[in-house]
Amino acid sequence: MDTRLLRTFLTVARTGNFTAAADELHLAQSTVTVQIRALEKEFGTRLFDRLPRGAALTDAGRRLVPRAEEVLDAEARLRSAAASDGLPVGRIVVGAGETLCAARLPGVVAALRRSHPAVEVGLEPVGTLAAVEGLRTGRLDLALLLEEETPFPDLATELLAYEPLVLLCAPDHRLADRTAPVSWTELAEESFFLHEEGCSYSDRLARSLLAVPDGRARLTRFGSIEAARSCVAAGLGLTLLPRATVAESLAAGRLAAVPGPTFPDVPVRLARHRRRWLSPAAQTVVEELGRHFEEPARWERSADQKNSSSSR
Repeated sequence: MDTRLLRTFLTVARTGNFTAAADELHLAQSTVTVQIRALEKEFGTRLFDRLPRGAALTDAGRRLVPRAEEVLDAEARLRSAAASDGLPVGRIVVGAGETLCAARLPGVVAALRRSHPAVEVGLEPVGTLAAVEGLRTGRLDLALLLEEETPFPDLATELLAYEPLVLLCAPDHRLADRTAPVSWTELAEESFFLHEEGCSYSDRLARSLLAVPDGRARLTRFGSIEAARSCVAAGLGLTLLPRATVAESLAAGRLAAVPGPTFPDVPVRLARHRRRWLSPAAQTVVEELGRHFEEPARWERSADQKNSSSSR
């Protein structure tokens, strides 16, 4: 069997559209149609129902998806063994939120270029749900999730570190010089520029602000951390961001930390698909990520001590 047909099948299954699949695979739509018909002929059954707005998997098509993934996974193992004698080589795509792509992962890429130049790392800024979907479809090899919990049974996850958060304002904002912590009641009177919905720490802050009785917090959500940071630096309001993304701005005096409620550090979790083989190249990336991030146990002790102190 030509495994290219299976790859085309899985792309159509994921996109739900022959045209979108053709664009992604850099093929003519007619080629995609011919390949799917060839696969249906070989299996002797219809795999998709052709609908006016796309293609929907039939029952047979749904049964084929996990088996097709297994075949392509086995093919990847064979190619890796034949091409490199098991040495790490190839392209690994890592999905992560903008926070990590901007502040943490460039260091990982630079270290891998020095130690394993045959391993190419592609970074894709994605939110949690898009990262999970990318792992399931094979578009992503690995993902970093900033989440307290990862209730996805088909994914294997491990804790890498914790990212401290900091509440921010402009240096000339009225809250910048406060010595006493700002209360939730005071914060609920401010304007906030937060990362897009689906960002766990931004969503948690938004819920807390909206829960304040008679609060009048004004919330603006951005798909870009840089946009939120720029609005705050211009004196338009406050934001909550991982300290790693604003360390330089704080040191240069372009932003100021606001004394206020304690925000729990955000867990950084490495995720991959349980059923997919971890290639030598992917394993190399995993090991470099482990070296790059702080030891989780030390962060856990620090977080526990912080929570213990704030509860006294």
